[in-house]
Amino acid sequence: MAFPNAFYRWRPHPWHGLEVGPSPPQVVTAYIEITPFDAIKYEVDKATGYLRVDRPQSGAAQPPTLYGFVPRTLCGDRVAKLCPGAVKGDGDPLDICVLSERPITRADIIMNARVVGGIQMVDRGEADDKIVAVLQNDLVWGHCQELADLPENLVARMRHYFSTYKLTPGEPVNASGTVIYGREHAAKVILAAVEDYSVEFGG
Repeated sequence: MAFPNAFYRWRPHPWHGLEVGPSPPQVVTAYIEITPFDAIKYEVDKATGYLRVDRPQSGAAQPPTLYGFVPRTLCGDRVAKLCPGAVKGDGDPLDICVLSERPITRADIIMNARVVGGIQMVDRGEADDKIVAVLQNDLVWGHCQELADLPENLVARMRHYFSTYKLTPGEPVNASGTVIYGREHAAKVILAAVEDYSVEFGG
């Protein structure tokens, strides 16, 4: 059987081969690396596109949401300029947390996610923003338009997780900030990350 398009002959790389989303920066594609049920930190291997076991989670806390990144984005100089205290971006795709009312128990999947805000972090002097979004058309979270529409305790849980998830016993805390922002600033971060990617890798 002949395929009508070469795109279907192989699986695209999650970072470079997928689209940013159907209508960025409002609705973006989220490639999920970790679920709320994972005690292992998985991360996409930049060379192959496969999920790699990065490390066991060092603390007792598990991720509060689905967690991954937005394809064809890069935390570079433009993202760093939007993050006070950062001297550069972390050189990774832009991270995203996605809320879903129904349990999604597997990673290595993609979904459309509607952006509601973000969490601004500086990790060892590098911008490490976490975009916060809801699964598009979710029956519970789908009405949320802004980060302020989410329960305060849930946002506090996300901030706490990302300020502590890299902690190693006996070592100092390197992450700082965890400032929250709304949908308008999140859109600026996404567009900056898309431009950083375009400069680094081409359009």
